[in-house]
Amino acid sequence: MQIELNGKPHPLPDGFTLEQLVASLELSGKAVAVAVNRQVVPAQQWAQRLLAETDKVDVVRAIGGG
Repeated sequence: MQIELNGKPHPLPDGFTLEQLVASLELSGKAVAVAVNRQVVPAQQWAQRLLAETDKVDVVRAIGGG
C-alpha cells in the first residue's frame, strides 16, 4: 500500500501500524508527534493504529536549540 508521509508518497506493507512506521523512520524513543488525516494520535495508541491506503501522515520531530 502507499500512504502520504509529510506530503510525499511512501510505500508500506499492508497492516503496518504507526508504531512500526515510527520505528522504520528510526524515530523510536525520540520526541515526535504524529497526525493521521490531521488528527493527532497519542503515542499510547500508535501500536493499535493501523495505517490505510488513503492515510495522510505527518510526523513532526521536536528539535531543541537556541
